[in-house]
Amino acid sequence: MKMKVIIKHPGQRPYVTNISTTLKNLQISVNGYIETVFLQNDLVVICNEEGLLQNLPHNCCVEGIDFVGTIIFIGKQGEEFSDIPCEFQQFKKLYHHLFE
Repeated sequence: MKMKVIIKHPGQRPYVTNISTTLKNLQISVNGYIETVFLQNDLVVICNEEGLLQNLPHNCCVEGIDFVGTIIFIGKQGEEFSDIPCEFQQFKKLYHHLFE
């Protein structure tokens, strides 16, 4: 199943895309085992669980949390992932520092 997400690579601006949310594809996307970090009730960041150990490059700081390597912003409904819960323009307003 494909879902609308926002991906941010280190040193680059975030962008919207649709990706398959199978475990294997999410692991490929972040280059390792996944870890989920809840930013809001319906917004999650998926990142590489061992990113610091692998010395992945710093990506960004979101709501006081530093991330390394590629990260994926994805929605959450109940126990399941879902499409990103906001429009890209709203995301840009909330996290404008990621676009500087």
